[in-house]
Amino acid sequence: MTTNISESLNAVLVKVRELPITAFVNEIRLLCQKWFYERRTKAGGCTSMMSKEVETKLEQRKDHAQAMGVICADQYTFDVVDGDRNYCVDMALWTCTCRKFQLDQLPCDHVLAVVRKTPYHAYDLCSLYYTREFWHETYRGVISPIPHISSWSIPQQISDFDLQSPDVRTVAGRRRKRRVPSIGEELPTPKCSRCKE
Repeated sequence: MTTNISESLNAVLVKVRELPITAFVNEIRLLCQKWFYERRTKAGGCTSMMSKEVETKLEQRKDHAQAMGVICADQYTFDVVDGDRNYCVDMALWTCTCRKFQLDQLPCDHVLAVVRKTPYHAYDLCSLYYTREFWHETYRGVISPIPHISSWSIPQQISDFDLQSPDVRTVAGRRRKRRVPSIGEELPTPKCSRCKE
């Protein structure tokens, strides 16, 4: 599992890291262009109110919520009994003591148990960021292809500018190919090839 987005991109771009910088940046552009197209196409095929993944998650949570008991404290506060544990749901503040409701901004199992017994609707309790409209809007932008350098229109003052590459001293020895692990990251311990210990 990766710890951040840069490690995820690093894993995807491992084969093109050795390319010159212009080719490397072009590969990143092509990858983003492909991702945006695929996600825009997927979002365009969505006909439900929420994305397919959110719909599936809500259905799974609704199934689990069927077995829960709901006790009303007042019109906004509910006690939800889930097996041997109790959870407090506050519909006025949009909170649940399991904290999934606040973190995911999607109704958790306990909130869906309350929805089953009250006039609330599950879709009204979801963040707007999960809706089909936001999904479409996220990938609305297009990453355009870049034509060959010979067809570029470069202003005269830019083409007259003499840009030299910086003087760089190369360090003696072999270049490092593996990344430096971050602080607190656990590295796999080496194992013997014979005894596997």
